Amino acid sequence: MVMFWVAVLAISILLYVLLDGFDLGVGILFGITSAEARRRAMVSAIAPIWDGNETWLVSAGVVLWGAFPLAYATLISAFYLPVLLMLAGLILRGVAFEFRSKAARMRWIWDAAFAGGSLAAAFMQGLMVGALVEGLPMAGARYVGGASGWLSPFSVLCGVGLCLGYALLGACWLVRKCEADVRDASYRFIPYLSVALLAFLATVFGYALAEDLPVMTRWLDRPSLFVFPIAGALAAIMLATSVRLRQDALPFPMVALIFVAAFGTLAISFWPYMIPFAITIDEAAAPHASLAFMFWGAGLFVFPLMLLYTAINYFVFRGKISSTAEHY
Repeated sequence: MVMFWVAVLAISILLYVLLDGFDLGVGILFGITSAEARRRAMVSAIAPIWDGNETWLVSAGVVLWGAFPLAYATLISAFYLPVLLMLAGLILRGVAFEFRSKAARMRWIWDAAFAGGSLAAAFMQGLMVGALVEGLPMAGARYVGGASGWLSPFSVLCGVGLCLGYALLGACWLVRKCEADVRDASYRFIPYLSVALLAFLATVFGYALAEDLPVMTRWLDRPSLFVFPIAGALAAIMLATSVRLRQDALPFPMVALIFVAAFGTLAISFWPYMIPFAITIDEAAAPHASLAFMFWGAGLFVFPLMLLYTAINYFVFRGKISSTAEHY
């Protein structure tokens, strides 16, 4: 039963990163786009699906709270401020998303809120991942880092890196969904974002080597982990080829595969810890009775329905949007 909820948590987090990642990326790119026609098309490219994407963040939080309460309590204690800022960013971009099309003279405020909220949410997510990779200050199963134990140059670097990754994912989504100027501009963004992301990965690897982070030992002790970077490298080659040949359908799944490879690398690196390297999965898990009780409701009905809803949503809104589309 524990492994079932580990799988549900992993799938929820991965789906959130991939799905809300690209619409956060579109929001980041929105901030560096000045033409109103392009901005309208960018908003329309995510309008039918963005709120459903964020459902997976709620799913991950609920599973963590119900199935792994010790990990939930520890992470909230450690990341209280980053989580609040992330949620504030998500709320701000959601409000701005709905209000910008209704505003006339003050539209620039909502445009800035949409882009700023997207950037803040993405940065905070990357910062928290970086803090976990570097290792939180722990005394046994208790967080002892205070209000800013998560803050370090490495975590800030990871925050910047995830913003670049989400922006790349967003650019590839716009290539897939849009036409004309928006599509062409997105194609121009992809090489720059790809090079920046590659530079980020090289810097992170160098930092991990220089600081002798605990995760490096696991990478060296588990050569099988390098299957994921190899898969990511092959996806990057396919990405470059598809961009050069202007194959609109391929860039997004290739970047998604790169994210899956990165997620798999982290997941196996942390195994069997829920909080690396202090609290194991078994230590964090709720009693078997609680896990079984959750299974008969959330596990057997709610989670499959969420998967089905997401699949139907993307099927219904497949294909490119019209060049004159606008979200109201």
